[in-house]
Amino acid sequence: MTELQRLLLAYDQHRANARPCALATVVEVLGSAYRRPGARMLVTDDGQLTGAISGGCLEGDARQRARQAIFRGEPALVTYDTRDEDDPRHGLGPGCQGVVRILLEPLDFAAPDNPMELLRGFATHPEAAVLATVFETDASGLKAAVGQRVLLAADGALRGTPLLAAPLAEAARATLEQGKSQILDVETDAGPVRALLEILTPPLRLVVYGAGNDAQPLVHLAASLGWHVSVMDGRPNLATPARFPEAAKVRIVPVRELETAAPDAGAYHVLLSHNYAYDLAALQTLLPSSAPYIGLLGPRVKAARLLAEPELQLTAAEINEVALTRLHSPIGLGLGGETPEEIALAIVAEIQAVKNGRQPRHLRDTTAAIHADSPPTAHVTL
Repeated sequence: MTELQRLLLAYDQHRANARPCALATVVEVLGSAYRRPGARMLVTDDGQLTGAISGGCLEGDARQRARQAIFRGEPALVTYDTRDEDDPRHGLGPGCQGVVRILLEPLDFAAPDNPMELLRGFATHPEAAVLATVFETDASGLKAAVGQRVLLAADGALRGTPLLAAPLAEAARATLEQGKSQILDVETDAGPVRALLEILTPPLRLVVYGAGNDAQPLVHLAASLGWHVSVMDGRPNLATPARFPEAAKVRIVPVRELETAAPDAGAYHVLLSHNYAYDLAALQTLLPSSAPYIGLLGPRVKAARLLAEPELQLTAAEINEVALTRLHSPIGLGLGGETPEEIALAIVAEIQAVKNGRQPRHLRDTTAAIHADSPPTAHVTL
């Protein structure tokens, strides 16, 4: 279950129980911090927390300030400077050595476009979207603009009824085209506002070929990360929802059907069938596709033999290209794993690295920023 799914579940429970709550959102980070812009936490009027906005150093003070925002019925922007070792609010000494800005907003359960309902709209959409959130203004007349939002889907659909709909929508479109979150100082007719333009991405889709016992810890681990997992196998006694309760789909797909099936080209694919013919049939459909990741369990000699099969119709140059880029075999990172659970961890870690375009290495050995995709700040006049 993703963090967003947990937040929506808690929100629905609070709404059903008529329990007032506020949403705390990290909207800006300068320097180092445990969570990045877009991290969220729900706070009820009695202090119950769901989600996290830091590693624990900010939650206590943010809880109290969120309850005050609920009582006052208006949003508040709080700035925490974790570089200040003498600030008792943080409670962890040096902290993360950064400045973190948190937007605290009481939630109106009756408002169809409150922040959680906008996020729910994204959660039910299969493509990326942009959520534009105003968190600061320089003009007193624009005070009501704080907390105003626009949700822009990839298909152009727009939700939200903010005071600044036009400039926020235009900024959201530009952000969606760039594909990277950013913080903008937007000049409007009414004055300047500062907004977080957050790229929202749907859960990673993972397709597992093979429903043996070693697939179970992989599905469990992937599902715990909120990934959308599908399992397929030709054996009816193994490909059952009871064996994979956390999978979104479990399908019985014989070899003859697999050879002609159109794969999900946007998904990440893992071949764990332990069946040479099944793996070959999967590769016949996957290699011509644009699937970003194809992982094959087994030794290098197995992968070499499969790639040389006439059914795949690969030239020697194509075999080398596939072996170096598209096909990951042996599958997973070299973590020294032996058990199915350890192998599952190695596979999931490799997929995460491929997804984020990262070369796996110890963080202590890197000199670049850990969060290389931190939203940049820009000034835009619209």
